[in-house]
Amino acid sequence: MNTPADVVGRVSALLRAVAAAEPSGARTTELARTVGLARPTAHRLLSQLAEAGLADRDAESGRWLLGPELFFMGNAAKARYDVTALAQPVVRRLSQLTGESAFFSARRGDETICLLREDGSFPIRSHVLHEGIRFPLGVASAGLAVLSFLPDAEVEDHLARVDLGTDFGPTHTADAVRARIATTREEGWATNPGLIIEGSWGMGAAVFDAAERPAWALSLTGIEQRFTPARRRELGPLLLREAHALSIALSRH
Repeated sequence: MNTPADVVGRVSALLRAVAAAEPSGARTTELARTVGLARPTAHRLLSQLAEAGLADRDAESGRWLLGPELFFMGNAAKARYDVTALAQPVVRRLSQLTGESAFFSARRGDETICLLREDGSFPIRSHVLHEGIRFPLGVASAGLAVLSFLPDAEVEDHLARVDLGTDFGPTHTADAVRARIATTREEGWATNPGLIIEGSWGMGAAVFDAAERPAWALSLTGIEQRFTPARRRELGPLLLREAHALSIALSRH
C-alpha cells in the first residue's frame, strides 16, 4: 500500500514534469515515462490533479498543462519567494553586454530551475535552457556553478545519491564532475563545453544568499564559436562581477 509520502512524492514529480513541458504540455505516456510511473497510475493522478485545478488537459491535443490553482498559489507565495524583480535587470544587462542568451536559475534541492531568460542580439542562439527547465546540480553551467561552491561533504553526498552518468553520459560521471568542480573553484566560474548539446556552450557564476551559500546562478549560453578561450576570459569576470552585485542585493532582500 502506498503511504501518504509516496503519493505526495509522485504528485510532486508529475507536477514538475508538467511544468518542464510548458507551454506546449505533454501526453500522459510521456509524463509517466519521465517520472517512472505506470501509465494508468499517472493518468489517475493527473485526473485527480485536474479535478483540484492543479492540472489542466487540452481538449484537442490531450496534453497536460499546469492548472489555474497553481497560478493563484504562486501569486500568494510571490511576496516571500520572488527574487526575479531584482535579477531581471542583471540578466537583461548581461544579454545586452554580451549578445548571448542570459539566464537566472535557482537551486531547488538537488536541481536548478531556470527562472529568467533574456536573449541577446546575436542571431544564432542556444535552446538548451528555457524558463522552467530543471537540471540536476552538476549539469549545465548553472548547476555546476552551484554545486562547486557547496561544502565538499555536500558535493560528495550529492554525487553518491544522483547518478548523473546514467542520464547524461560518460562526461557526467562522478569523477568527471569532480574535475570540473576543481576547475570551477580555481577560475571562479563554471563552463559547460557543449556537454548537453554538442556545439552549445555555457558559462555560469554562483549567486550567494545571506548565509553565503550558493542559492542561485547567472549564466550565458551560445554557440561554441562565441566561447573562444580569449572571450571566456572576458565573460568569466563579467559574470563574477554581476553575480557578486546580485548576491549583495538578494542578501539585503
